[in-house]
Amino acid sequence: MRELKDILYKVSLTSSYGNMSGEVKGICFDSRKVQAGFLFIAVRGTQSDGHAYIAKAIDLGASAIVCEQLPDSINDKITYVTVKNSAQALGIIASNYYGNPSEKVKLTGVTGTNGKTTVATLLYKLFIALGHPSGLLSTVENKIMKEVVPSTHTTPDPIQLNELLDRMVKAGCTHVFMEVSSHAVDQERIAGLKFVGALFTNITHDHLDYHKTFENYIKAKKKYFDELSSDAFALVNADDKRGMVMLQNTKASKYSFGLKKMVDFKGKIITNSIEGLELEIGGKNVWFRLIGDFNAYNLLAVYGAAILLGEESDEVLTKLSSLEGAVGRFELVMPGSKVTAIVDYAHTPDALKNVLETIAQFRTGAEQVITVVGCGGNRDKTKRPLMASIACRLSDKVVLTSDNPRDEDAMEIIREMQAGVMPTEVRKTLVMADREEAIKTACMMAKEHDIILIAGKGHETYQEIKGIKYPFDDREVVERMLKLFEN
Repeated sequence: MRELKDILYKVSLTSSYGNMSGEVKGICFDSRKVQAGFLFIAVRGTQSDGHAYIAKAIDLGASAIVCEQLPDSINDKITYVTVKNSAQALGIIASNYYGNPSEKVKLTGVTGTNGKTTVATLLYKLFIALGHPSGLLSTVENKIMKEVVPSTHTTPDPIQLNELLDRMVKAGCTHVFMEVSSHAVDQERIAGLKFVGALFTNITHDHLDYHKTFENYIKAKKKYFDELSSDAFALVNADDKRGMVMLQNTKASKYSFGLKKMVDFKGKIITNSIEGLELEIGGKNVWFRLIGDFNAYNLLAVYGAAILLGEESDEVLTKLSSLEGAVGRFELVMPGSKVTAIVDYAHTPDALKNVLETIAQFRTGAEQVITVVGCGGNRDKTKRPLMASIACRLSDKVVLTSDNPRDEDAMEIIREMQAGVMPTEVRKTLVMADREEAIKTACMMAKEHDIILIAGKGHETYQEIKGIKYPFDDREVVERMLKLFEN
């Protein structure tokens, strides 16, 4: 337990009423989780306003309330604290409550539209290989050294986040690598955290369902860099036209990586094949297991961050060359099969384009590229026709299917995708709402040496339909079909 005044340290208060020295037994922003002696933080969310649940929180035993606006009825046995931004206050309070764990590790954040998971995962694997006890906070999974903690969001809420960081500190972690989503920045989920470094991979069309405009999306990413401290580093992709924008107002030390421009960490692609990448990096030619131009950027980001974190170049390159990428990111299923099958998380137009252009580099010309792709429900609708357009332009055959339809009708999502299919491309397009049947059909259409891309879900082991997550794994379906093919 901690005193209320201690866990409000660095929170900008506008007023307070009651006993500020009272002990707090727990913190929460979900009124359903309140217990006796808890502090309840009323946060205005995208779905509901925590201010509407202050009375319920008090009924359940809350002894103190943090809010932006006092309720009409005041209970003189309760301590009330008002703030300008309760979401931001929640982050700072959570950090204080858990003893500011981010200050006890070297916390490095990775943001960008594509590549976050691969970069964060590679950094985690690299630092483990270099002998540093490390933690990972990612879309795929959270890891405390080798312990796996299931992941529900790209960036957890502030209480979950600080609780995980605290567990990492207690387990002896010295470094933590974390994906930082634009939603997390905008919703102040990372408020109160101390970052030693921040990486920017790229920014392309995504999340306009939430941010409404591309400009707002850029601002959310940039806000992360604007708030870095002067003793942190900021490392950005200079080949992305908005990479240097991220550095404009940051107090952090500025660094860049890329393949095309004069940068601090430059690479050159020597060989790019289905087996891997050979890069000139750090003055040496090194072979990596990852595939494609986009992974050359990911590897440069990891290399640059490792050097900025104090590691030695040759050792970094040696360890990095032996690592595999994140699950479900350009993942070859049953390598060596008569048909090449790739599962990838590509769920944005740019990511899908990158993957298909990478596949095009490996083609001899005789084989077909068959793409299975869908779009998620309750998400940015404007990218749906773009995804179908790119798939059709860069594939020989396309099967439009469901992704995670969530609360939407799968066929309606597919109809919106079809708006991006040119009349000349209709003949090479199939529609199959059942994702398993779509994958099976693509496999049955394939001949020896053909390439199948299953895009959109990557590492996910479920399909979300009408609020229920059904077990489903693209890789398992593809592998089952490929085994039939081999026989």
